[in-house]
Amino acid sequence: MERISPPLTGDERETLRTFLDYHRATLALKCEGLGDEELRRASMPPSTLSLLGLVRHMAEVERHWFRRVVDGEDLPHLWSDTHDFQAAYDATDCTRAEAFAAWEGEVAHARRIEAAAESLDVKAYVPSWKEEASLRLVMLHLIHEYARHNGHADFLREGIDGATGA
Repeated sequence: MERISPPLTGDERETLRTFLDYHRATLALKCEGLGDEELRRASMPPSTLSLLGLVRHMAEVERHWFRRVVDGEDLPHLWSDTHDFQAAYDATDCTRAEAFAAWEGEVAHARRIEAAAESLDVKAYVPSWKEEASLRLVMLHLIHEYARHNGHADFLREGIDGATGA
């Protein structure tokens, strides 16, 4: 996944789209060059947080906000029968191939849903909030989620091999 810097003078939709893709690519870069064992390495007990767990979690987040909320699909969680977003963090028995296939698939769905939306003002009902939210807010929420978790990814990667930056 190529990381392209957001435009300095783009319109609102282009800027949101590019910032979201920038953060998606940042997570991929944090995982680049690592094997399954390194990607599954937990941060510190009792936490099961790992780079692979972050990839799985972001697959759930993309699936939820774009497919369930914006597109209204009735879908199960990828890694939980009880609708538990936290379950994705435990990547103990997961492979890079499995996690990245799910994440990249959900990102592709999200991009199609966003591109097909008439405008950023398209609204969708958010059951957990018991009110509607715009596509604009959904995109900002995803940017927030990625930015927060990419901070976790920075520390996780540094703990694995000392790599910083990106």
